[in-house]
Amino acid sequence: MEPLSFQEYICSLDPTTLPRILRICSGVYFQGSVYEISGNECCLSTGDLLKITAVTLQKVVCENVHTGQTTELLPTFKGLFQPALDLMPCPTPQGPLPGVCRKKGLTLHQALELRGRQTQPLRCPTIGPHALLLSPVYEVQATMNLRRDEVKIPSTLEVDVEDVTEESQDVHFSRPLLLSEVLGMEEVLPTQAEILEGPHSATIFESAWVTRLRKGQRLQIHSCSHTWRVLASARSGTRRFLLSSAYQGRFRRRPRQFAGVQELAASLQSGQQLHVVVMQDCEGREDDVPPLSVGDRLEARQLLLAGASTRLLCLRHSEEEGEEEEGEELLLPLDLGGSFVEEVCDSKKYRLTELVELLPLPCDVRVVATDPALERDVLGSFPALRLEARITQPFLVSSFCEEPDKGFEIPPQWLDLSLVLTEEPVRSQAPSTHCSHVEELTEAFYYKLLAQLPGGSAPPPPRPPKPKVASRDVQVQPRPAPEPDRARSRGKRSQVPRPTTSSQTRLAQPLPPPLVLPQKVKSRTTHRSTPNEYSPRPRLPAAPRSRKVPSDTDMERSSDEHDYEVIEEDIQKTIKKMQTVFPF
Repeated sequence: MEPLSFQEYICSLDPTTLPRILRICSGVYFQGSVYEISGNECCLSTGDLLKITAVTLQKVVCENVHTGQTTELLPTFKGLFQPALDLMPCPTPQGPLPGVCRKKGLTLHQALELRGRQTQPLRCPTIGPHALLLSPVYEVQATMNLRRDEVKIPSTLEVDVEDVTEESQDVHFSRPLLLSEVLGMEEVLPTQAEILEGPHSATIFESAWVTRLRKGQRLQIHSCSHTWRVLASARSGTRRFLLSSAYQGRFRRRPRQFAGVQELAASLQSGQQLHVVVMQDCEGREDDVPPLSVGDRLEARQLLLAGASTRLLCLRHSEEEGEEEEGEELLLPLDLGGSFVEEVCDSKKYRLTELVELLPLPCDVRVVATDPALERDVLGSFPALRLEARITQPFLVSSFCEEPDKGFEIPPQWLDLSLVLTEEPVRSQAPSTHCSHVEELTEAFYYKLLAQLPGGSAPPPPRPPKPKVASRDVQVQPRPAPEPDRARSRGKRSQVPRPTTSSQTRLAQPLPPPLVLPQKVKSRTTHRSTPNEYSPRPRLPAAPRSRKVPSDTDMERSSDEHDYEVIEEDIQKTIKKMQTVFPF
């Protein structure tokens, strides 16, 4: 068949012979051209194949033979057409004109069938008395090799084509797929594929195999992996990881650290108590919030609604209390600062599956035995890890064709790419995927993953209003220095690592609804020392003193009877005023 223009070929095409395969021969573009087809760029180069699957009439352009004016008709036009015999050449015996002329008229579609390849003038009384030339415009639906979607091409596209249907019976038009689509095609696995376009999203793993996922790379996709993952982060750094449930290392629990009452309340599980030790002195507030001292042992129980604010109910235990005593009740506001560390008495070694099953997340752990399947288990170099959340995500076990024994697991929902399946054989034995036991995450993907997790985007509970700021006119006197024994004790405690505030708290369990107190709960009266306050014995009420300068004899007698300093009356008034403004 000789090449024809695309318009001529489509106008002469018999729809009953579809599908037809065409080869692009030539056009005004010489070697290739890019056309905007159905809103998408489509490149038609010489030698490309098109598989025509459907042809639909879009409109008919009517040109007035005498004036050259054009009118567009829809396929639903109801007018009738008749041949303009005065403008037509003499009919031949083989032509259909004698029979047609005897008819009353032709519909639009009949007139187009009569037209065929030859442009014949027609008249339509509905349009006017002048002769018309009909030019149909079709929408051609076609399939192209290595293109995901079918294209819709106008028949007026200025290219030349050639029908090669008979000699192209064995031609297979490959349809590109997304890796996420392969997840629902387990029946075709294992299979081999070629990457047409690299990952559509930013890099999510810091692994070397991710950088090799580019155009032209050939893959072997073996099977779907349904192992779950655990999101983990290093407590002393900014490195984050995704641990597979197949990880064979051993963990040991570490005490969690909480920066303030807000974090402490967020980590409290419903129906459970949380035992912590105070690591930083906290000043009290008025009468209902006593101060907290380093070394205080607290038992966090539940949230209570006290008036218009939410408080955390805690029990403060002292070393002198017996087992039957409950301790001092404290109602701590959520905006109270401080630092707390969890009391943990657990030396058992856990597998990852045991940790997730027995302990609520998040929890802090340390790797005490690395994964023997890994050449270098990076998790063993961190003093503490926080296991934040369990993630269930499908993965595809894959390998590169040049390295079929070294497997890895790709998460198509996070790392999607375009590929085409080939018919080449695949190795039946699945590769090892030890390198996927621990995958380090990029910082950008880590925070993106946090937002996708359940409860990750929920805002934290509102903080209670802060206490009123004291008057600026009152000057705060320096606090007395701590006694030596207490200072030494605090120096030893300072070796404990201080809590660090991080975004991991977003994954903590949501705060349970607070219980409403029927009446205000008052703290039990227990003598506690104010942080950093020198108090070797109970204070005695200060006696009124005269402004007269005491003699040496009086000073010696006073020193024998009392064990406290002499305070001037004006200084004493200043201290009383400070105690009124700043209740310690």
